[in-house]
Amino acid sequence: MKFIYYREESSNLWRWTLYGEDRRKVAESVEKYYNQADCLAAIELVRNCRDAEVTQR
Repeated sequence: MKFIYYREESSNLWRWTLYGEDRRKVAESVEKYYNQADCLAAIELVRNCRDAEVTQR
């Protein structure tokens, strides 16, 4: 079971971290969000983009 943990940092900015089934960190947000609602919206975007096109840069 994968899970996403989100937190408020000491700078009053929010970040999220995605953990895999083995409880290892898979991904972490590079962006810092100004409020909890923006952080949760970003988490929903990540959760719903499984069929997004992957392109090499």
